[in-house]
Amino acid sequence: MTRVRFAPSPTGTLHVGNALSAVANRRFGDWLLLRIDDTDPARNVAGGEEAILDDLRWLGVDWDEGPVRQSDRAARYVEAASAAGLPQRFDGVMLWRDDGSPTFHLASVVDDADFGITHVIRGSDHRANEELHAALHRALGTKPPHVIHHGLVVGAEGKKLSKRAAGATVASLREGGFPAEAVRAYLEELGLPRHDVHLDLDRIRSLSVDILARLDDDELAARAGVPVEAVPLMRGAHDLVEARSLARSVLDAPGEGPLQAPETLERFAELRAPLPELLSKDEAKAVVRELKAVGGNLRALRVALTGAERGPELWTVLRALPRDEAVRRALRS
Repeated sequence: MTRVRFAPSPTGTLHVGNALSAVANRRFGDWLLLRIDDTDPARNVAGGEEAILDDLRWLGVDWDEGPVRQSDRAARYVEAASAAGLPQRFDGVMLWRDDGSPTFHLASVVDDADFGITHVIRGSDHRANEELHAALHRALGTKPPHVIHHGLVVGAEGKKLSKRAAGATVASLREGGFPAEAVRAYLEELGLPRHDVHLDLDRIRSLSVDILARLDDDELAARAGVPVEAVPLMRGAHDLVEARSLARSVLDAPGEGPLQAPETLERFAELRAPLPELLSKDEAKAVVRELKAVGGNLRALRVALTGAERGPELWTVLRALPRDEAVRRALRS
């Protein structure tokens, strides 16, 4: 059995590069330990662990054991070091602080041994730790796991991707309206890159379009937080923020202003009044056809209903608006 671990520090929402490691470990491992590396209190952020758990759940990354916090296992690390006769400094690296609290290196090696980790999959920025950790395993009398380093997700010109950069964190991707399935699919496409890769928001956006197109009406409406009747307005959106914006542009009442082509608006009200509260697709299209047949000013109707001269197809507007609201906007009554 391949036993792996994902071991973030509780510093807040996951960087997209850490998310890549999480997805890679879940795909590669038969058994996954979620470990919280919180041995450095200065780096820990209030609510940081909860943010990580939320990000993993949103991405659909589950784990078989954990979260195991290194802060809860301090006595175990000191015990292991003492039993092996390790000095406080090993190969020039501090293993525990003067107050007895362990550092990352000792804690990680003891954890990997205690939990039977067979493979460590992590970013190449940890490559410098590989030799030290292998030496620590030998000193403790334990077997080092097989280590696989993958390239980092970087920004423009191959520079380190700041958490403040667009799309650099799972939270920013979620807030940007990308569905979790699109982000997960992008990370799975990257796999275990041998070299650093540039964050490709265009690719995530392309995957997002495909994912949203496959959602049924009820699911898309639920994710966007709008009535299901407004779904046709959102079809073709690149992300949920755009989808929500398209729907709200119609559902939210337009500002008051002068209306044009009153004869078209009156005819629309006459056609709409006897129909059901919510129109079907065919009923909405029939109203548009009837107005076209009599030479109605469809642009004036659109402005009356939405406040804009351009936007989603007119039938989708009629489908989204309840009868009384549509008539009220047309007649400003």
